[in-house]
Amino acid sequence: MTEPAPVFRRIAIAGNPNTGKSTIFNALTGLRQKVGNYPGVTVEKKTGRFFGSHGEAMELLDLPGSYSLQVRSPDEAVSRDVLLGRVPGTPRPDAIIAVLDASNLDRHLYLVAQFLELGIPVIVALNMVDVAEKRGLVIDLLALKNSLGVPVIPMVASRGQGLIELKQALSRATLQTSDQKAQLPIVLEREVAALSRILKGHAGSVRAEAMLLLSLEDDRLAAELKGDTALLAEIHTARERLKLSGLDPIAAPVDARYAWVSEVCASCIHRQGEDSHGLTFSDHVDQILTHKLWGWLAFIGMMSLMFVCIFVVAKWPMDWITGGKDWLANLVRAHMDAGDLRSLIVDGVIGGVGNVVIFLPQILILFFFLGLLEDSGYMARAAFIMDRMMSRVGLHGKSFVPLLSSFACAIPGIMATRTIENRNDRFVTILVAPLMSCSARLPVYAVMIALLMPSSNVWSKAGVMLCMYLIGIVAAFVMAGLFKKTILRGETPMLLLELPPYRAPVVRGIVQRMWERAVIFIRRAGTVILALSIVLWALLHYPKPTTPEPTPSEILSHSIGGRMGQAIEPAIAPLGYDWKIGIGLVASFAAREVFVSTMGQIYNIEDAEAENEDLRTQMRDERRADGTPVFTPLTCLSIMVFYVLAMQCLSTVAIVRRETNSWRWPLFQIGYMTALAWIAAFVVYQGGHLLGFR
Repeated sequence: MTEPAPVFRRIAIAGNPNTGKSTIFNALTGLRQKVGNYPGVTVEKKTGRFFGSHGEAMELLDLPGSYSLQVRSPDEAVSRDVLLGRVPGTPRPDAIIAVLDASNLDRHLYLVAQFLELGIPVIVALNMVDVAEKRGLVIDLLALKNSLGVPVIPMVASRGQGLIELKQALSRATLQTSDQKAQLPIVLEREVAALSRILKGHAGSVRAEAMLLLSLEDDRLAAELKGDTALLAEIHTARERLKLSGLDPIAAPVDARYAWVSEVCASCIHRQGEDSHGLTFSDHVDQILTHKLWGWLAFIGMMSLMFVCIFVVAKWPMDWITGGKDWLANLVRAHMDAGDLRSLIVDGVIGGVGNVVIFLPQILILFFFLGLLEDSGYMARAAFIMDRMMSRVGLHGKSFVPLLSSFACAIPGIMATRTIENRNDRFVTILVAPLMSCSARLPVYAVMIALLMPSSNVWSKAGVMLCMYLIGIVAAFVMAGLFKKTILRGETPMLLLELPPYRAPVVRGIVQRMWERAVIFIRRAGTVILALSIVLWALLHYPKPTTPEPTPSEILSHSIGGRMGQAIEPAIAPLGYDWKIGIGLVASFAAREVFVSTMGQIYNIEDAEAENEDLRTQMRDERRADGTPVFTPLTCLSIMVFYVLAMQCLSTVAIVRRETNSWRWPLFQIGYMTALAWIAAFVVYQGGHLLGFR
């Protein structure tokens, strides 16, 4: 096995959110990416490799989007600390790719002003120049280059324009730092120099460190210094001297940078004819998509289309996977004698994993639609229209993106709450994020909807699935409002949100993300789900009954899994569940999708002659002792509502523990969500009976 080429240069790619930073990162690195975490925090660390113009290996680090190095969130803190060389195990980058939105240059240059103060070579990737041109903006690239003192590469990353030029700029033998910086008042410059002499560290970063420390608010400064009372006293003394000179130590550097940004923009940006009303294409579209009525109709319409595609488009690949699973199972049966080993392979391994993998097409379609919404710029509009409702229950407007991300998986959704500055707002979002119907619930919904309405059209099935998602949304809003009024009180801050221009989604990037999710899902199926399926098979087969030639039902009833289901049956019988469904509930606490594979194993054990039948057919034919169907419409609805609201995911519990740094919150989350799920399922089942439904 060949060793990877030594890294010639380590580069950080940074910029404001919605500038196309991830598009450039994906275009440069392709599939040569690695995702991990920074030590001591749960912020995702995404690195990749690419080769320069002369074949030299480059390492690229994708930093979280930031508006400033004066941080307000864990994500922004990581970006700052990496650039200052504070993060153990992550070398200070040799250069920075500063990604700017050419159509919003005046807002994005502030961060570049701070990059130039770090003493690290900077290369500006001026992205979305096509959008700037459509807005009537003409950018003098030579003037911008001279004003910044660094290379400026015009780009349209979504179409791959400018990538070659960017690689060429990064491949130069030496990269020079810029002498162009915002001019601070002389008094402030003197205090920065004095503090720099006290600080220890990289020569190029101590000045930036000094400026950041002088401009931090008191509470953040105390947290930053972590008990260094001598340095804290020096900074307070320096601040007092600045105040006596008539300078605000926090506002003065900000004002100086914005004055410098204004000078740069005045020298290089020229405006040409806008349309008669001064409105852009995005403005015209926003008049509809952010409207109080039409915006909601558009949002619901897009969600409905997504669910219809989940049922219609996914049907063919799901049938192919089912056929492959059955073929493989029959192959094993044809070459092995009946017995526990064959049962383990057919029912435990092939059946357990196959009954989950079959839903991969539906999950990929969900990620495809989420990718379209994000890349097109619609995600921010959805956050805007949802903020009207969310603010009424006390949720921060920034909570929308974590909650929407939780539709794919609660784990990245919870990790996305780091952009929320206020602790109470962040914790409220973490507590309710798992109520959003994640992709792991799709297999449960799909099976139950097929049992509930086998002959209905796809629009009816999509409507039921949409209702499940809406139940989760309503529950999240109600619980968030309750938490904000009780255990996590606080005022809801105003939402300040940048609406990026609409743009054509980058299909390559979406497909790449789908591929990443597919790999993660299959890896999970081949490890976690496989392990759980084997353990579950053992629990459903042992210990064996002592009676001679026991029936399959007796084997299941006498097993450890059967006894567990019978033990909790009194608690779940009011919900319409028998002890076999109870086994599925217990097994799926590790991962929701395990419920489907569990039911498949249970019914294959009980009816060996039905091994080749579809799971939905087996569940539809299941009967209680009195001959009535187990999976009545009310039972199917009760199960779906339970899974909408229950915390059935150990991985989510673990990430909540890491994000909150306490077991108190995940245990509370398990408790309230389980109680909420039981009560809601009880109301559905018993209320339905009272109304005459069955």
